[in-house]
Amino acid sequence: MRLTNGKILAIVGVMHSLFGLTPFAFGKQFHGFSSRYFFMISDGLVEFPLLNGQMNYENFAGFWFVYFGLLLVPLGVLLNHIEVRDGQMPESFVWTYLIVVLIGVYMIPFSGMTVIMLPHALYMGYQVKFRNISKV
Repeated sequence: MRLTNGKILAIVGVMHSLFGLTPFAFGKQFHGFSSRYFFMISDGLVEFPLLNGQMNYENFAGFWFVYFGLLLVPLGVLLNHIEVRDGQMPESFVWTYLIVVLIGVYMIPFSGMTVIMLPHALYMGYQVKFRNISKV
């Protein structure tokens, strides 16, 4: 079983979500969510400052931290499918992914985006570049 970039993304997504549930990250918020059976953990748009609401930033950050991890899983599964089927990644995906990661690194330099996702994105860019050189 070959380790593809898609599997790496899916694994990072699972790890991201699981870490978000620990006491070291947003465990307190998710304990509160569980007391409501994860239903309506936020008042949604009513909390937005634009509508004169008061946002609960800890709950908001906790939800999006875990949800981002969950979103990486199907993205990784899809990328894995493409890599297995075609034997390579679409170059447009790699460059788009690298740009998104670089924006994240710029905005939050001391994060998993810098430590985990940037090296992976650069490696994917190297793979695409190497693939193109070998075709010439």
